[in-house]
Amino acid sequence: MRKRGGRKRALGTRSPMTIPQGANQRWSLDFVSDALLDSRRFRTLCVIDDFTRECLATVVDNSISGIRVAREPEYRG
Repeated sequence: MRKRGGRKRALGTRSPMTIPQGANQRWSLDFVSDALLDSRRFRTLCVIDDFTRECLATVVDNSISGIRVAREPEYRG
């Protein structure tokens, strides 16, 4: 019988995330999902500046593709 491999562990050491010192240094993306009364689902993508805590963009649609998610920050830069 073949022996199974063990659990994969991350290599290296972790370092804490740096705190942004100004606006537009780091953004966060957040997805929110909900449903309407007629059971139709929709998703919301929020782009937030971590320094100013300002919501830079909100995209609402039935489905948001990966291409659209990648394209959204380009408009803000």
